[in-house]
Amino acid sequence: MNVSVIIAYYKAIDNLRVILSALNQQSSDGFEVIIAEDDNNEETIRFIEENKNSYRFPIIHINQEIDRGFRKNMMLNKAILKSNTEMLVFIDGDCIPHRHFIKEYISNSEAGLILWGRRVMLGQRTSLDVLRSHSVQGFKFVSQLLSDSKSLKNGIYSPHVRLSIKHRGIWGCNWGVRKQHLLDVNGYDEDYTTPTVGEDEDIEWRLLDSGLKPKSMKNKAIVYHLDHPRSYSEEGWAVNLEMLRVKQEANHIVCLNGLEKISNGDP
Repeated sequence: MNVSVIIAYYKAIDNLRVILSALNQQSSDGFEVIIAEDDNNEETIRFIEENKNSYRFPIIHINQEIDRGFRKNMMLNKAILKSNTEMLVFIDGDCIPHRHFIKEYISNSEAGLILWGRRVMLGQRTSLDVLRSHSVQGFKFVSQLLSDSKSLKNGIYSPHVRLSIKHRGIWGCNWGVRKQHLLDVNGYDEDYTTPTVGEDEDIEWRLLDSGLKPKSMKNKAIVYHLDHPRSYSEEGWAVNLEMLRVKQEANHIVCLNGLEKISNGDP
């Protein structure tokens, strides 16, 4: 296997069904899927058990033993440790991968790089259509232009011609890196227990400061984001930004509360 696709998932079986269907239609093989469930839900367990043999890739499912609320970073760390490949790719449980998504991450995987992509923001009507059909087959750029979706430039598949040269930072919904690089910085920081910042800005600055370079996967590795109400608050965002500032000032590139729990700040 070449890649582990780690899905950060929470209570959305219909979303998961479409994501797994899209992964089953990938143009490349040689990957495993790890469902990192930030919950302990019998419905998810039953769904995976009943359907796992329908897919052409192995599925590993991990979840919280006891639901302690938002512990996304903890579950992502557990997924890192469970992975069986050198390359890890992260998507969210509301993002559907383009059919060449895996192909592009495999062909662009390289030590020393952070790979980052972007997403098309599907509108409410389009999202409902996708969920009803359980598929994004036939979902072409032209049909996107006629839909209620946004960020449509991100949906242009252009693997050989760069359409953007700007680095706008990683988003946790679409990025990848070699597993060893995450081990080197002790994975995700589990101090973040509310959404935003901890799953992208924090891990990005620590990886960049450890010497990695960013490489854009925009218009190569595409995901389609399903419409839903915002799941974070401005207050939570502000709290996380302040936590990030303190950690940066302390230069905790290797986080203290990650894959390993470090009591004295020394790796």
